[in-house]
Amino acid sequence: MAPRRSSNPGRTARFYRKNKAAYRKKLAKQSKENSKPENKKYRRELAIDRRKAGLMGKGGKDMCHQKDGSTKPCSAKKNRAKGGGRKK
Repeated sequence: MAPRRSSNPGRTARFYRKNKAAYRKKLAKQSKENSKPENKKYRRELAIDRRKAGLMGKGGKDMCHQKDGSTKPCSAKKNRAKGGGRKK
């Protein structure tokens, strides 16, 4: 089941809601990236951590990486913004 649409979307989400062609292009690129073995391994490791934290299958928070290599739960919006457009 797809996540609910945010009532307070970020800048990028607002852009893709207005530009359907750009959204389709982004999805094509993501599917190519997500099928790589190293990305599958990365997601498997995060899924294991979510399962240990009792979050798997319940929606809610993502697991985000810390500078020391550990993971902790944080909001999806905050986690996916890390290393994003305005960060230098």
